[in-house]
Amino acid sequence: MSFSPRFLAPALLLLSLLLITDLAAAENKRLPNIVLIVADDLGYRELGSYGQKRIRTPRLDELAAEGMRFTQFYSGNAVCAPSRCVLMTGKHPGHAVVRDNRSTPPEGQWPIPDSEVTIAELLEELGYVSGAFGKWGLGGPESTGRPMVQGFDRFFGYNCQAHAHSYYPSYLWNDEQHIALSNDPPVPGHAGLPKGADPADPRSYDVFKGNDYAPKRINEQAVKFVHDNKDEPFFLYYPTVIPHVALHVPDEELAEYLDLNWEDPPFTRPRGGYTPHFTPRAAYAAMITYMDRSIGKVLDAVDELGLTEDTIVIFSSDNGTTHLKDEVDYDFFNSVGELRGLKGSLYEGGVRVPCLVRWPGHVKAGTVSDRVAGFEDIMPTILDLVGHKEAVPEEIDGISFAPTLLGKDQESRPFLYREFASYGGQQSIRVGDWKAVRQNMRKGNLEIELYHLDRDPGELNNVAKQHPEVVERLKAQMAEQHTPSEVFPLKPLD
Repeated sequence: MSFSPRFLAPALLLLSLLLITDLAAAENKRLPNIVLIVADDLGYRELGSYGQKRIRTPRLDELAAEGMRFTQFYSGNAVCAPSRCVLMTGKHPGHAVVRDNRSTPPEGQWPIPDSEVTIAELLEELGYVSGAFGKWGLGGPESTGRPMVQGFDRFFGYNCQAHAHSYYPSYLWNDEQHIALSNDPPVPGHAGLPKGADPADPRSYDVFKGNDYAPKRINEQAVKFVHDNKDEPFFLYYPTVIPHVALHVPDEELAEYLDLNWEDPPFTRPRGGYTPHFTPRAAYAAMITYMDRSIGKVLDAVDELGLTEDTIVIFSSDNGTTHLKDEVDYDFFNSVGELRGLKGSLYEGGVRVPCLVRWPGHVKAGTVSDRVAGFEDIMPTILDLVGHKEAVPEEIDGISFAPTLLGKDQESRPFLYREFASYGGQQSIRVGDWKAVRQNMRKGNLEIELYHLDRDPGELNNVAKQHPEVVERLKAQMAEQHTPSEVFPLKPLD
């Protein structure tokens, strides 16, 4: 069969036009938006989708149903700043610059240097507009670590962790300027009841109530960022300050938990700590529910603008539940469930945290993964998902779990390493179901505890003596992953 040149030429022209159109469409295809949400001190079992029975988290439970829920996901470290450093740089605590909380008066924490490359800087090179809304904690207002010089085009919230201890402060940061809040006077994060106040009188606690709730202001700006940048790919980093103490929450948010008839004795600050509260259990639950609603408002903005299918949403927490039992009754809430340890600990309860990922059409709804992954994996995973694996820095420790999210087979993570110089000095490594832990290193203790997490998720049975060959192997791997730090030495190793 032959074709006349008279008919062939137009056909070839049409084919060429179609190819050009397809190529142009491919070149103009919008990169997916990224919404990365990090709670502050939220425990492993403090969401309904992770088994919570007392605290209502309907929007995050809905997010879990719409995407993938991870059961063995780890924060970057056991407290705020070093955990966030792992998240931003993709380096585990043995290589990261910031390895502990350290203040840099008058405001801020130890800064990320110019030499560090953050996820925001990498996304900036790909054409993303980036905004951070909440608590930063990786460099004071005049430092190399402040968000506006670390790849973010927009910042609104607290620069300093200590400043974030109050939910009713006198100001927040608006990019690199102060914005005044109408709290006159501001409510301190640390204070006791007024002299002579009756701890049994709920009115005695009114001094810890403010007018201008910082989380509300921060949430409004995060939602505005979505609307302002609806026509271009955006990276929204939302490190909410909730549920970190102090127990500050508006009365209207508290009300729904006051009718539950919980036994809820006042927190009067008998051993110091943050500000008192007349109904601390109700306050803590109300704060988490408020966080849930606030996150829902961001997701609603994405949905209303028709961006749902073009937006990757990731939710997690910077470490486990606070260890301040007088203020947060983690036993009452079963905050870390069967796990051992709380914030500040490298036992599972201090670092195993919720992780939810939604991307309709790519991540199958209602799925659960037991893959071991951590904060250092977020950077390469995001770059992989947006189609730019080549942008992942060679020197990071993170491993993309994009194949897992997309329903593909993936090799298990070879190991997950953590170290933390505070709370006595600690070191841990997980390889498969084996986990080696060192505690009280500052006292010269280098003994290794060994747990099999599949058989013993609560780390109750130290089986080091029964498996000396495993101990030696994991000991060698811990040594390989630790690089000395002059600023944050891990004694007695450094």
